[in-house]
Amino acid sequence: QVQLVESGGGLVQAGASLRLSCAASGRTFSDYAMAWFRQPPGKEREFVAGITWGVSNKYYADSVKGRFTISRDNAKNTVYLQMNSLKPEDTANYYCAATATNYIGTYPESGMGYWGKGTLVTVSS
Repeated sequence: QVQLVESGGGLVQAGASLRLSCAASGRTFSDYAMAWFRQPPGKEREFVAGITWGVSNKYYADSVKGRFTISRDNAKNTVYLQMNSLKPEDTANYYCAATATNYIGTYPESGMGYWGKGTLVTVSS
């Protein structure tokens, strides 16, 4: 089992930055690819960013490319999502997820084995 706990969400104005953190415990963190997903109000959950285990290849949704950066610190068992130039449309519950598979490109929800409970990000205009 892998336990994931997100933090760092909050209410910010458009153009601001936030950094989300996801602390993992349970199994060997470095053996898992990690991803962030989000679910805007009234919409389906969607992939935001992913980072592989090993060489830490990174993948992003087109909607966040150039504004968001995913990173991981294996020594701290933590994955981060740095979000810059936030827009109102970034408002969502953000979820951290883990998988033993190194996907290329968009990470499928169905392929993620473990999920956190989410942290809410609200961006006001």
